[in-house]
Amino acid sequence: MEWIYWLIIWALFIIGFVGLIFPIIPGVLCILAGMLAYGLFFSFDPFNWLFWIVQGMFVLLLFGADYLANLLGVKKYGGSKAGVWGSTIGLLVGPFIIPGFGIIIGPFAGAFIAELLIHRKPIKTAAAIGFGSVVGFVGSTITKFIIQVIMIIYFLVSI
Repeated sequence: MEWIYWLIIWALFIIGFVGLIFPIIPGVLCILAGMLAYGLFFSFDPFNWLFWIVQGMFVLLLFGADYLANLLGVKKYGGSKAGVWGSTIGLLVGPFIIPGFGIIIGPFAGAFIAELLIHRKPIKTAAAIGFGSVVGFVGSTITKFIIQVIMIIYFLVSI
């Protein structure tokens, strides 16, 4: 029976990483759910208050990194709040419209279209802003991957 528990825990961790590709999946919450599942299935004894504070800080860092990287990517290339919103919407919708490439095309298209429609930016400028949104997304994905790996390593060391 113990192996089924571990299968559930690792499945939640893996779903957490799938959330990097499909942002509609709350990846970090799945990782936390895996840790809570461990506590329910085995014991919460290995998790003291420091463990939960550190994990909570990682969660905040993940949410902050996601937003900040997108904001910086768009702003660096001259984008506005509309570009940031367009990029975010494209990021959420893109993978479902264009499986595989939608994760990259979505943020680009969202920022590009938002800047064209809302601020009437020239096509070349809007394209640069769209590129900046992709740069921000890739940077945040790499950062989130590293943080999630650290969260799981800290969990494994703690148990």
